Amino acid sequence: MTRPPSHAAHAAAEPPHLHERFVRTNGISLHVVEAGPRKGPLVVLLHGFPEFWYGWRHQIPALAKAGFHVLAPDQRGYGTSDKPPGVGAYGMGELVRDVLGLVDEAGHERATVVGHDWGGVVAWSLAAAHPARVERLAILNVPHPAVMRRSLLTNPRQLLRSWYVFMFQAPGLPERLMARDDYAMLARAVRGGRRGTCTAQDLARYKEAWSEPGALTAMVNWYRAAMRWAWSPPPRGRVTVPALLLWGVRDRFLGRELAAPSAALCDDARLVFHEHATHWIQHDDADEVNAQLVHLVRHGLPPA
Repeated sequence: MTRPPSHAAHAAAEPPHLHERFVRTNGISLHVVEAGPRKGPLVVLLHGFPEFWYGWRHQIPALAKAGFHVLAPDQRGYGTSDKPPGVGAYGMGELVRDVLGLVDEAGHERATVVGHDWGGVVAWSLAAAHPARVERLAILNVPHPAVMRRSLLTNPRQLLRSWYVFMFQAPGLPERLMARDDYAMLARAVRGGRRGTCTAQDLARYKEAWSEPGALTAMVNWYRAAMRWAWSPPPRGRVTVPALLLWGVRDRFLGRELAAPSAALCDDARLVFHEHATHWIQHDDADEVNAQLVHLVRHGLPPA
């Protein structure tokens, strides 16, 4: 009998032990999916664009089974979380304070923070600004903000890869493009991993989240807010907490050349390349990513 690929072992449906609730933090309400023992080490999973908590559907059960207290929020503007109006509501300071409030509400001083894509940017920023609140850091396929900024200024190839960031600045246009043809543009994005990692059932869940009133504008406002500070001198952003960087080499949006300079901005980092994974590394190599995250929380960084 042919053994199915590793990702097939993960059911797309929610496991029955997941608990959904709303948490007040930083003046807004965030929808949070929670799993695992509340007395276990706290792990906060931060999704990116254009996902929502469901982007961690393969990681939540594995981390909870390992004995960790897992929180996977819909970050502000996404899913059923609050969508405050105005671009200024999506500045990085607000996004970081949202996560700090979640950690406080869970009754913890520190958490292991895991971020992918935009969630990784929030995780980088949180670890740099509030190292006392971060036990360990895991970053999936997103460079340190200072490295990204430098690359956009000096690397024409990365500038071309990031064309959509500039398109997103146009008022109203990106929302119309994303909604067109039953969210075809966004569907292509989340189906950009290995074949079979985003099923029809998964896509239906994503479309449900994208159809929430105000969601498309709020999601794009993250990019609009970022451009407000992108060209100003970056704040000091060296990361002092242990940091694990996992990077899918077949990322079409972010080149692998961004990974090593990002690790160099950490006092103690391990960089692991996944040669056959795309930008959607947590779906493409779910079993491997899960094992690496469990090791990080239990034991710290792997040997150099």
